[in-house]
Amino acid sequence: MMGKALVVVGLLIAGVGALVMFGLPLGRLPGDVVYRRGGMTVYLPLATSAVLSVVLSLVVMFVRR
Repeated sequence: MMGKALVVVGLLIAGVGALVMFGLPLGRLPGDVVYRRGGMTVYLPLATSAVLSVVLSLVVMFVRR
């Protein structure tokens, strides 16, 4: 079971990496907040976190079956 989960997680990470390389704007979605002032930048990836949460929840649901 653990080996199967590690393979799925590895493939998921590789797939996300490939999508980002080919232009998926992960980390720059509408809903992500960037606040810049002076020499300080605050980044809150709200939309990206929500998308990743849904995707990871679906992956876990399919792995448990």
